[in-house]
Amino acid sequence: MHKLKALAYATATAGILALSPAHAQTNPNNDVAEARLEGSVATAFALNRHLNPFRIQVAVEDQTALLTGTVENGVNRNLAEQVALSIEGIDRVNNQIAIDTNVDQSDAQRTSLANSLDDATTTAAVKSKLLWNRYTQGLDIDVDTHNSVVTLTGAVDSDAARELAERLARNTRGVLEVRNNLVITYEPGTAVRAQQAAGQAAEDAADAVSDAWITSKVKSSLLFSRSLDGVNISVTSRAGDVTLSGSVDSEQSRELAIEIAQGIRGVNNVDAGALDVLR
Repeated sequence: MHKLKALAYATATAGILALSPAHAQTNPNNDVAEARLEGSVATAFALNRHLNPFRIQVAVEDQTALLTGTVENGVNRNLAEQVALSIEGIDRVNNQIAIDTNVDQSDAQRTSLANSLDDATTTAAVKSKLLWNRYTQGLDIDVDTHNSVVTLTGAVDSDAARELAERLARNTRGVLEVRNNLVITYEPGTAVRAQQAAGQAAEDAADAVSDAWITSKVKSSLLFSRSLDGVNISVTSRAGDVTLSGSVDSEQSRELAIEIAQGIRGVNNVDAGALDVLR
């Protein structure tokens, strides 16, 4: 299925479900919201280069996503669950996806998004990384992508923040170039506001940022990274302590995975002892 058709299909599916009699009989507002969530999850699958080759069905009820269909291995099955959990409004996943190593991917592979992401998806990925990172979440940064060239505009309060925003954008799949037009402002009171923001961020991290949220954001950030094959890295979180396991191709990739995880809001510590470097 062509990329645009896949998006149109996901959107149309949400619209059809929202208007169907079965949905309209009970609680129309709730049913429309669930239909929109179904469309959001389906679109996320269509845009994910590891999942779009497979036919995965989604049904949402009471903020729980039921996933059915077939993928070729357990990694893809777990990835589908994490992608669904990353959608705002999805609190739980009932993962009934079957595994079949002989599943036919031929039709989908011909139109796979493995080689590139469109500009809208790239913009969304960069914005997400900036929002999830504890050091850039509150900054006034606009993101625009044209022909895989990302332009950052807005104001930040330090060279470090400017460089971090550029690094997060540059290390995103689909990005060929970053034009960093961020302006550093040294207005009176900036230091005070920065301290207040840091204090608020610490309070937010200490508050109920769920382990499910942390896990999904770390996993998604790893998948967005152009320098990592995030599908080979498993992520778990307990009370803000994140454990990375699996394999990477170099020590640099291992260090990058740790850095990405440490930057996510709510993460206290990162244990990468089970993240092996393939020689």
